[in-house]
Amino acid sequence: MKTNQNRRNFLKLASLASIGSLISPSSIYAYSQSLSKKIRIGLIAVGFRGQSHLNELLKRDDVEIVAIADPDKKMLALAQKILTKNNKPNVKEYSNGDYDYRNLLKNEKIDAVIVSSPWEWHKEHGIDAMRSGKIVGMEVSGAMNLSDCWDFVKTYKETKVPIMILENVCYRRDVMAVLNMVRKGMFGELIHAQGGYEHDLRGVLFNDGETAYNSGVEFGEKGFSEAKWRTNHYVNRNGELYPTHGLGPLAIMLDVNRGNRLVRLSSFASKSKGLNKYIVEHSKGGENHPNAKINFKQGDVVTTQIQCANGETILLTHDTSLQRPYNLGFRIQGTTGLWQDFGWGEANQGFIYFEKLMNKSHKWDNTEKWLKENDHPLWKSYEKEAENSGHGGMDYFVINTFIECIKNNISFPLDIYDLATWYSITPLSEISIENNGAVQEIPDFTNGEWKTRKSVF
Repeated sequence: MKTNQNRRNFLKLASLASIGSLISPSSIYAYSQSLSKKIRIGLIAVGFRGQSHLNELLKRDDVEIVAIADPDKKMLALAQKILTKNNKPNVKEYSNGDYDYRNLLKNEKIDAVIVSSPWEWHKEHGIDAMRSGKIVGMEVSGAMNLSDCWDFVKTYKETKVPIMILENVCYRRDVMAVLNMVRKGMFGELIHAQGGYEHDLRGVLFNDGETAYNSGVEFGEKGFSEAKWRTNHYVNRNGELYPTHGLGPLAIMLDVNRGNRLVRLSSFASKSKGLNKYIVEHSKGGENHPNAKINFKQGDVVTTQIQCANGETILLTHDTSLQRPYNLGFRIQGTTGLWQDFGWGEANQGFIYFEKLMNKSHKWDNTEKWLKENDHPLWKSYEKEAENSGHGGMDYFVINTFIECIKNNISFPLDIYDLATWYSITPLSEISIENNGAVQEIPDFTNGEWKTRKSVF
């Protein structure tokens, strides 16, 4: 691990050092606990995403894993194996049903929790943790209802216990390089942005545990891992179910909640054919399989148009039920520049265009060259630390930010207002689709503070 001085440099390079305190004197956290030398962590839900966070945390010498909670004893056993592999003792488990995590929250040795549970549990886990005085790192999703977003904000205002949304794509290397170019003014005034979640999840949605992908046609009680719960959302809902991977990085570039805000949206959904086709054609399925007859409510491709207070527009795409390569489909377009992402992790897959800087028009330039020349200072300085971390190094940065902000009492760069705003896209898109694309107003969760809040990412 880096020295304390280098850790402080991380905060400086992340533009966090000069912003406000994380823990308010009026916080119930401030009254109930004092930070130990190590940040003591509890994990709520240790499925594969929770285990990924556990692996990342165990690389640090300034973190202690105190306890884990999950009703799935198989996942708890896998998490304990990770501890053993890293020469750490097994930790206390809370596995007595869905609500035993509340006993974890009573543990006075815990400073903070990381929540990696199924989407429908995020509100309950997050709010219970805040009311227990535990700082929260919350995994990404969309809200079940718009009221959930207000409940998060209300609980924060009551308790002053901070919460960070753990959107790792905000730390993707090419995305941060483009952010660096945006901050330098290379794109001019931003006009339009696009992003989304374009990822073939058919093997995730129907997984029986035999292999990682394309392993079956079962879900719910017969499914494995995410297939136990995620697929039910596709049966019962129709909307932008997973907005934050696409929206988060765009919101940062557009200064959303910090001089700008999202004001309204309109969503449309295509017909639903991909999942039924997958089941019918799968070797374990067929036309007569019960799941082949399900009417999945979720459209195969959902598009959501968003308007910002400062006049920019955003287009989000959710596309997870059809065959396709992975892509988040980023596009940043300003008065003097344009970047279009195409795929990830493959050299020269994106497109970039600066008419004046390139001194030529109507022709794309070498994206790799521009991204390398404008690599974000964080990646330049911490590339080695991120080398073996999940999602191409993104997980190192999001966890490091979470821990370093707690240790140094510095406000999270992705905070309660970002969580509420980004989460709100899902229920609002569902309402819009149900009403033939009717425009939905996006609440101002900051209550006007967006006008004076400063960009810190």
